[in-house]
Amino acid sequence: MPRLLHLSDLHFGRTRPELLKPLLDHVAALQPDAIALSGDLTQRAREWQFEEAQALLSSIDCPVLCVPGNHDIPLDRPLSRFLRPFAMYRSEISRDLEPMLDLPGLRMIGINTADPKAWERGRVRRGSLARATERLRTAPDGVLRVVVMHHPLVHPPGSKKEPMPNGREAARALDEAGADLVLSGHLHTWGAAADILREGGRTMLLVAAGTGLSTRLRGEENDFNLIETLDGTGARGIRVTRYFATLDGLGFAAGTSADFVEGETGWRPAPR
Repeated sequence: MPRLLHLSDLHFGRTRPELLKPLLDHVAALQPDAIALSGDLTQRAREWQFEEAQALLSSIDCPVLCVPGNHDIPLDRPLSRFLRPFAMYRSEISRDLEPMLDLPGLRMIGINTADPKAWERGRVRRGSLARATERLRTAPDGVLRVVVMHHPLVHPPGSKKEPMPNGREAARALDEAGADLVLSGHLHTWGAAADILREGGRTMLLVAAGTGLSTRLRGEENDFNLIETLDGTGARGIRVTRYFATLDGLGFAAGTSADFVEGETGWRPAPR
């Protein structure tokens, strides 16, 4: 399985500049095969903020699959927000808002959940869900199927942000189509769990990254995830490791990790 690095919520325009070089140094040292960036590259969707985000992406020496977040569409420019919400993102980052990346052992699929009609809350569009499930079903046998979106499908207990109105419905559809992992951000909190979406159904993994560079912390350090093969389990296994910013602001260190193995009914925590 390829090594994946999962970044989210960089928020250029409101970053901790001292963390930029340590983040890039860790990306280079960890040598991921691909990077998933789950939205909110900017704070206010300004051209200069997208240019800074693009400079970071250009300095990374591996494929990057990126999707927009709610901060990547204009908040304070109503005409742009409703008539051309993704114009700046398309110009500076990518014309493809829902890209797909195939590598040996991996299919990674982007879903754009940013909604110009709702400032914070996201949604999974019907067409986006149909396209994503088709891409999941047609993936080569045996590959890891990863979905990347900004808004989480379901919120953890205690979350103060409004969840997507069709998040559970979308989660069931992605699960039935064979998704293994769904990577998200938005909440600025870390998490990794096997989510049981319906009685008797299979389970897929929901993995959340906090904010990679922003000062907009939610009681947790800046962080990112490394997702890699878990060996020695006798089954297909995954380890999700959280890398968090050290107190001196000079680097990142490996922290909490969560191990999962795949069985007949999907993914579950690995026996300890």
